[in-house]
Amino acid sequence: MLARLKAMPAVAIMGPRQVGKTSLARKIAKNYSGAIFLDLETIKDRQVLGEPELFFSAHRHRLIVLDEVQMMPEIFQVLRPEIDNHRTSGRFLILGSASGKLLKQSSESLAGRVSYEELSPFLANEINLLEQSQGQDSGQELFEIQQLWLKGGFPGSYIDTSDEISYSWRADLIKTLLQRDFPSLGIQTASESLSRFWRMLANLHSQLLNSSMLARSLGYGSPKTADHYLDFFVDSMMVRRLQPYLTNLPKRLVKSPKIYLRDSGILHALLNIESIQDLQGHPIVGASWEGFVIEQIASNLPIGAQISFYRTQVGSELDLVIEKGRHRLGIEIKFSMSPKVSRGFWQALKDIEASAAYIIAPVPMQ
Repeated sequence: MLARLKAMPAVAIMGPRQVGKTSLARKIAKNYSGAIFLDLETIKDRQVLGEPELFFSAHRHRLIVLDEVQMMPEIFQVLRPEIDNHRTSGRFLILGSASGKLLKQSSESLAGRVSYEELSPFLANEINLLEQSQGQDSGQELFEIQQLWLKGGFPGSYIDTSDEISYSWRADLIKTLLQRDFPSLGIQTASESLSRFWRMLANLHSQLLNSSMLARSLGYGSPKTADHYLDFFVDSMMVRRLQPYLTNLPKRLVKSPKIYLRDSGILHALLNIESIQDLQGHPIVGASWEGFVIEQIASNLPIGAQISFYRTQVGSELDLVIEKGRHRLGIEIKFSMSPKVSRGFWQALKDIEASAAYIIAPVPMQ
C-alpha cells in the first residue's frame, strides 16, 4: 500500500464495514508527517470540506485520508482538477465501504489518477504468516485455519476470542449493519425485510441464483426487488456473485450465477452455527467449505486473472475455473478426507481445455 501511494496521487482502499480499513489507514498515515484524517460519516468532518477546493489547495503537501468517502460522493468531482493541477504522489488515501458505487463514481472522475486496493477479512495465508512469526507448529496452523473457517476473517471475530464471544461479535455486527450501516449506504427498506433476505441468501449459499424463486419465497412482488437487494449485498462486499464460464462449444451450459456469502463467519452467524461441532453436523458444511476456499483463492488472484464456475445441463461441472490469458485451471472443492471426483469433472476439464487441475480438500499434510 505504501508503494502504491509513492507511485500514485491517490489510492482507494475498498472493503466491508469493520474489516480494518480505518486502522490500516491510520498506520499508513503515521508514515506521513502532518497527515490529515477526515471521517466523512461525521458532520464535523464533512463541514471541514465545505469549501473542498480551498481545503485541498491549502494542504497540497500533506496526505489527506478521506474515510467513508461514499458519504460525500460529490467530492470526486473536486479531486480530479485538484490532482491534475498538482499531480504529486501520496496526496489522497480514499476509504470506501461500497465497492461498486465507489468504483463507478471514482472511475468516471479519477481514471488514471487512482490505484484501487480491496481489503478483505483475514485470509488463510495471512494467518499462516502470523503463526509462523509466533513459532507455531503445523498442527496449530491447521487448527487456526479451522478457526478462521468457523469464525471468518473479520478482526473482531477472529482475534483472541472464544467461540461464544466471536459468535456474539458477529451477531452484533449483523444487527448494526442492518439497522445503521446499510441504510447509510443507500438501501431504503426495513431492517427486518433485509434481514430475512440476507438469511435466505445464507441458506442458498453456493447454489444457483433463481431470482423468481427468491422473490416468491420472500413475498416480493417482482424478481427485480430480489435482484435490487442482491446488487446491494454484492456492492457492500458481503456477497460474491460467481458468474458461469461460457464457451462457444455447442453445449447446454448453465448460465445463472452462483451465490456465496464472502465471509464464512457471517454465513455461520446467520445460520446460528456457533461451534465447529455445530458446523460439522450442519447440512451447509460442504457448501460452507466450498465458499471458504473460493474466497481464499479469489482474494489472492494475480492481476488479470478471472474466476468463474463451469456446469452443463448433462452434469459436467467444475466448482472453480481460473482463467488468465490462454491458460485455464479447473478446481474441484470437496469436504472429505478421501475426495473423489465424477466423470463430469474430467469431461469439464476437456470442455474448457484446462492446462491443469486441482482437487482441494481438508486433508492433513503427511
